[in-house]
Amino acid sequence: MKTFAAVDIGSYELSMKIFEFSGKNKMREIDHIRHRIDLGTETYFTGKLSYEKADELSRVLREFAKIMEAYKVEEYQAYGTSAVREMENSGIVLDRLAQRTGIRIDVLSNSEQRFLDYKSIASKGEEFDKLLEKGTVILDIGGGSIQISLFDKGSLTATQNLRLGALWLRERLGRINAKPSQLEELLVEISDAQLAVLKKFYFKDKEIKNIILVDDYLSGLLGAKAKQAQEARYASAEEYQKLMEFLRKRSAGEIAVKLGISEENASLMFIAAVLLNQVMTMTGAELVWAPGVTLCDGIAYEYAQKRKLLVGGHDFEKDIVDSAMSISKRYMGSRKRAETLENLTMVLFEATKKLHGLGKREQLLLRIAAILHDCGKYISIASLGECSYQIIMATEIIGLSHLEREIIANVVKFNHEEFIYYEELSRDSSLDMPAYLTMAKLTAILRLANGMDRSHKQKFKNIKAQLRENELVLTADTGEDITLEKGLFTNRAQFFEEVFNVRPVIRQKKSL
Repeated sequence: MKTFAAVDIGSYELSMKIFEFSGKNKMREIDHIRHRIDLGTETYFTGKLSYEKADELSRVLREFAKIMEAYKVEEYQAYGTSAVREMENSGIVLDRLAQRTGIRIDVLSNSEQRFLDYKSIASKGEEFDKLLEKGTVILDIGGGSIQISLFDKGSLTATQNLRLGALWLRERLGRINAKPSQLEELLVEISDAQLAVLKKFYFKDKEIKNIILVDDYLSGLLGAKAKQAQEARYASAEEYQKLMEFLRKRSAGEIAVKLGISEENASLMFIAAVLLNQVMTMTGAELVWAPGVTLCDGIAYEYAQKRKLLVGGHDFEKDIVDSAMSISKRYMGSRKRAETLENLTMVLFEATKKLHGLGKREQLLLRIAAILHDCGKYISIASLGECSYQIIMATEIIGLSHLEREIIANVVKFNHEEFIYYEELSRDSSLDMPAYLTMAKLTAILRLANGMDRSHKQKFKNIKAQLRENELVLTADTGEDITLEKGLFTNRAQFFEEVFNVRPVIRQKKSL
């Protein structure tokens, strides 16, 4: 039996869920504590958190700490999302909160946050996997932005973040003194341009049947309607239009009275409803599912997976790889060449485990680097390394942190360019020394793999790698001429030797 607390410092409220894990695959929510506090409006538009808000935040977190103690919570995880992420003085604020409350808060990048939201849906099990069999969009509405992710035939093919969050939109419209009767029209105007671009580049010719909604504004209403109908939080497109008519015909005050919520909540609910309606119109989706999950569910699900309290379930690593393959395809990457490099790097990674000491997560980063190794050629063949770096840094890969994306971007860059050392790199990079060393090791492996396929003809289809004293013996089972590969291998082998103090040697075993 384990008791765990998940804490979400969101844009609009603080939330904590207490979970109990008993035996394999048994995860039960035993309490949910919420406190409304609008952090987003301040931080999105001023970059700072006022003293009053910081004091209130501190007071509520102290209460959370007491509740954890009462439940005898063994472990907890507290995350700050976009409102905390956009504080200019976040480091100072978080340190002060830790000193005053005893709760340490980690800040999620957008891709990490959305990935946890995605895991919260996966915690629903079969319902989630069943929807993904057909074209499905996950619409994740936050305070500062929305994330739209497309699943096609069970694979994650695209994910984009748009600056159309509910709090952000409300603040923007509040500044222009829009009349209530103009609200929907203005929301459509603001969102249409971004959604049109999204449709043109990612959703064209895609058949989308379902939308999964994750938010703190509208899901509760959809859930209540579904409960009355004894359904599992589903609504057809026709049923959703009836709900939109209900919201359109009433002011925020009237909605608040009718639903028993605050007027502020009602205004955010309407914004979320319009956004969902826009996405339903854009995609032609026939069904919307609001599972009613929160970031806290994703935090707990990830915790349980890491500690093997939950086994099986959805393959999230495949989603990250699928996302990378989709990016490679978008930039005209060679699928066959990427597969060759991926296979070669995995052989080298496994053979050199004693040398690099890296784990499964770093192995995944190497796979992504191999897949995206040539994405920059879409812009410039002459500046392949730098262009690849810029593409990767500018493209969100859901499930990877900013630091992990920077490691991958540098691995790909230095696969094509002369490697630079930490003192010089650190002037323009956020990589610390451990991340830099990981990047250097992965670069050495990718360079070596790349050197074994310089002709791009995939000659090394069957290769074995074996460590022998101070050599890494690479035995290629091929009947093809590998003179070019051997001749251009030296430079890449030298860098590998510099990093690992082991000399790579190619030996050919000719196939009959």
